[in-house]
Amino acid sequence: MGTGGLSSLHTLEQALVASGTELTTVALRRYAPGRGDSLFGLLERLGIRILPNTAGCATARDAVLTAELGREALGTDWVKLEVIADEQTLLPDVVELLDATEQLVARGFRVLAYTSDDPALARRLEDVGAAAVMPLGAPIGTGLGILNPHNIELIVARASVPVVLDAGIGTASEAALAMELGCDAVLLASAVTRAQDPVAMATAMRHAVTAGRLAAAAGRIPVRRHAAVASSPRAGRIGAGACDPGPSDLAGVPAGGRSPAGGLR
Repeated sequence: MGTGGLSSLHTLEQALVASGTELTTVALRRYAPGRGDSLFGLLERLGIRILPNTAGCATARDAVLTAELGREALGTDWVKLEVIADEQTLLPDVVELLDATEQLVARGFRVLAYTSDDPALARRLEDVGAAAVMPLGAPIGTGLGILNPHNIELIVARASVPVVLDAGIGTASEAALAMELGCDAVLLASAVTRAQDPVAMATAMRHAVTAGRLAAAAGRIPVRRHAAVASSPRAGRIGAGACDPGPSDLAGVPAGGRSPAGGLR
């Protein structure tokens, strides 16, 4: 869970605890060393690791400079890389993003790149050394959910680095869907911090992520668009033949099987 959007540190603390967050992103411009009542003091007290991000940067040059400041201030080589195209859409500038990723990897950073839901771009980021790719479900703060589940599934299927769905989540069922699509994690902030009851929504998100991961591992049943299949055997039913064994496909669905329509892995 991210930390932006809540003005009350007390409510933020309750939401972070309820969500089970172990790693959180913080914009470098919010860093205020030496203040015990600051956000950083809160995170240190809760034992939550900080992942600095380059939110607000619009060029590769600014992003690299911000990442270096974060490394010096927080003593970590990890950085969530954001390079936005404009303030209206907050969509990634893919040219600057690739450039910044390449530069930061060369400087020894472990780059978690916030990107679009383009599978080709996700592959390019991995090729230049990104440690993780973070495709958006929808533009930041919109709460539109996952607009293109197929693309997210493609990114997951082709990736050899962790995939973290970042941005667009509006409610818990969408976080569960991200995990069912095979994502390794979900990063969200607005869905919790702007909810009527942030602590309750944070709790819901925690359960949703767990449910989605379990469902992905369990393997969903194949999708049947043109024929229903009874869940009870036909054998022994009044009017059924004594030797009628019932439908042959009621059992044996392989765990982790993928549906013909592109279901879950």
